[in-house]
Amino acid sequence: MREIASCFGEYAIQVSDASCSSYSIANHSCIPPNLVPSTRNAVTYVYKLLLSTHKRLLISATWSRNNTSQGLSLSFADKSLTFFKLNTNSRLFRKKKGSKLLEIDNSKLEIFWDLSTAKYNAGPEPVDGFYVVVMVDSELGLVLGNLEEVVTKKLKSGTSAARFSLVSQREHFSGNNLYSTKSQFMDNGKAHDILIRCSGEKEGLKHPVLSVCIDKKMVICVKRLQWNFRGNQTIFVDGLLVDLLWDMHDWFYNPVSGHAVFMFRTRSGMDSRLWLEERLMQKEQDKLGFSLLIYASKNP
Repeated sequence: MREIASCFGEYAIQVSDASCSSYSIANHSCIPPNLVPSTRNAVTYVYKLLLSTHKRLLISATWSRNNTSQGLSLSFADKSLTFFKLNTNSRLFRKKKGSKLLEIDNSKLEIFWDLSTAKYNAGPEPVDGFYVVVMVDSELGLVLGNLEEVVTKKLKSGTSAARFSLVSQREHFSGNNLYSTKSQFMDNGKAHDILIRCSGEKEGLKHPVLSVCIDKKMVICVKRLQWNFRGNQTIFVDGLLVDLLWDMHDWFYNPVSGHAVFMFRTRSGMDSRLWLEERLMQKEQDKLGFSLLIYASKNP
């Protein structure tokens, strides 16, 4: 019997290799020359931590920006408990470098941060010149940023480090109908450029069309979108099966909110089998696949 992934391969859209040439950007332009992508207001990354004591934690880091503030909040994702907030634009709190010690649920947390030289692009999170470190019970838990040498000097010799991986990415956009972001679907994987575009009357189309591109290659094109406002498609990215789901009902039929939701969710061939041995099921439950959720609003 063939592997389940090979069976899906006959119908799923490939993204990682030259076999996608039929979906090339040359044939299907994903980026109109005069259309600026929507504003990226907030992004939340959820990380899974496995400490040396085998204790598991889910920590979310939310970077946000609006007209009056820009900053970071850290929380336990599975408890909705925020334990750290930093507003870099606030008149009351401009401490872009520092440390904080606190105790939550019998765990001692130490947070070190330095955003004094952080550099930003269009998004709410910095892209260079910063670090945020979370220590859990004297163990290196989460490290964000790119100042590894500075972080290393702050740590005591022999400090143990937890294993952490990104399991979820949630983004909020507002503005027009073009959404651009980057994401990687596996640990140590390539960061892919993702572009979602909802075309309509302004582009001279009789019926609205949804197009999704990864690395300048169109992976889906949904026509007559006002009737196909919900759906899903399986694609291949980096050898992984990825479910792409969309829900644009309110985009068309609720003008007050006018939002759309898109999700990319990785899965393995095991996820598609009809039955599993008990021990395999337990192993799959221990695994957390990656998901990218994009919440897009017409209104600013």
